[in-house]
Amino acid sequence: MALSGLFLVFFLAQHFTINIASVIAPDTFNSWSHFMGYNGLVQYILQPILIAGVIVHFMMGVVLELQNRKARGVRYQKYKGGANASWMSRNMIITGLVVLAFLGLHFYDFWIHEIDYKYIAGKPEDPTRYYAETVEKFEPIWRTLLYVIAFVLLALHLWHGFASSFQSMGVNNKYTPAIKKFTKIYAIAIPLGFIFIALYHHFNPITH
Repeated sequence: MALSGLFLVFFLAQHFTINIASVIAPDTFNSWSHFMGYNGLVQYILQPILIAGVIVHFMMGVVLELQNRKARGVRYQKYKGGANASWMSRNMIITGLVVLAFLGLHFYDFWIHEIDYKYIAGKPEDPTRYYAETVEKFEPIWRTLLYVIAFVLLALHLWHGFASSFQSMGVNNKYTPAIKKFTKIYAIAIPLGFIFIALYHHFNPITH
């Protein structure tokens, strides 16, 4: 669970780096997106590994949740969860499942579109199309709001999950306070950055 989570955290940072380029350097965004979309190593090795990482992480999350409930046995007559654990730690399965549902929308918006463009419609390569396609996705307010909500929940998921992954692997040394501080900053900054991207493109549509 911890290892797959750290792998996805690394991918999230890489994904954010590419996407923020759509705001500050659209030509660079087009170039990077085209490379990711047509490079054989990315498409046929790294992409399947990423999908496997997502599946493993969320399957392990469900398994651990079921094991925890089974180990608990009889429910508490009066349970004051907030007294011993944060809301984030007690609801990781909920935030995780919502993020998984969001990934389904994200795959539909971009990955399925790519499959259709390249393999079903068989359209020719166009290294300049990615920026316009991305901005177009954020024109509807409902989709933009869904992305915003999903990234707020992702922040809550990361707030507990990123830091606890190091604890799960037994990391406990003089660097632990710095690691915890970094994970908290990451949990806020990266989702907030994605929210900014979504809102920026919604309020700055391409005029034809």
